[in-house]
Amino acid sequence: MVLVTHILLFSIFIQFSSQSVGDRSPFYQKCLEKCSIENCTEDGSLFINNKQQSIILQMTRWSCSDECRYDCMWQTVFAFNKRKWKVPQFHGKWPFIRMLGLQEPASVVFSLLNLYMHLKMIMKFRFKVHSDTPTYLLWHIFCIVSVNAWFWSTIFHARDFPFTELMDYSCAFSLVLISCYCMCMRILRNAPQILLMILTIMFMGFFFNHTVYLSTGQFSYSYNMELNIAIGGLTAFCWFAWCVWNRKRQPYTWKCALFVTLAAVSTLLELIDQPPLFFIYDFHSLWHLSTVPLTMLFYNFIIDDCKYLRKEQMHDKTA
Repeated sequence: MVLVTHILLFSIFIQFSSQSVGDRSPFYQKCLEKCSIENCTEDGSLFINNKQQSIILQMTRWSCSDECRYDCMWQTVFAFNKRKWKVPQFHGKWPFIRMLGLQEPASVVFSLLNLYMHLKMIMKFRFKVHSDTPTYLLWHIFCIVSVNAWFWSTIFHARDFPFTELMDYSCAFSLVLISCYCMCMRILRNAPQILLMILTIMFMGFFFNHTVYLSTGQFSYSYNMELNIAIGGLTAFCWFAWCVWNRKRQPYTWKCALFVTLAAVSTLLELIDQPPLFFIYDFHSLWHLSTVPLTMLFYNFIIDDCKYLRKEQMHDKTA
């Protein structure tokens, strides 16, 4: 979807600041030091007292150090509450209640909902759109990239590791880029094939180059955020301008214009930085939830657009 991922990256940029009030507090530091000495091996991966973890926690790879950080986080939250201080953040993140080994359960569930919605809507697309319709393959590629991005969003919110972080960043960027690519392919559909091939090669090269940049682990968060915002903003502007230009000839374009508008409005959720409701639902997860109906709206637009293109194609053949 247009605009989906530059907001995701913006929120991740905020979340991954190196330190926060909670983990800087002496209470947390002393608790963590004591817990690690009493319970963990030197590398922090195993328990020295043969503590038995549940199968779920073993499967989601909660090490001894992870358990100490989680337990000390809540002890610190309770200590802050007892003194009537504000709920602190830890390592740039709000405290979340762990469920079934998942670090941010609401974001996991809502990411899965987005993944499911893409699969559901592509099936609707295949049912309503003939396979020889122009841009038929293009929107299947869009769906595959989107499903992959939401899959890694799910994994990343379930457990935050360097690898899952890299996959979330790179796949999030792929979603921003594929949205821009699909917009270009649709608007420039009647352009010479050589131009479309050159654009395709340029997009692919740009994606792989940026992915390599992200994999260095020393990239600039601000540059990455600004790049995604720039591409997402350009995509949204071009879609909206195209919708306005074609509103009389193609009345269904209001769906795309509404999608772009609502997607922009939904980003306001990302500006609200408050502790999670019930320590489960933060505004980032609610933003994930808001994109589910937007996905339906966008697919309904591309279904109508493909029907229009097929009708135009049949008319040209007849002529």
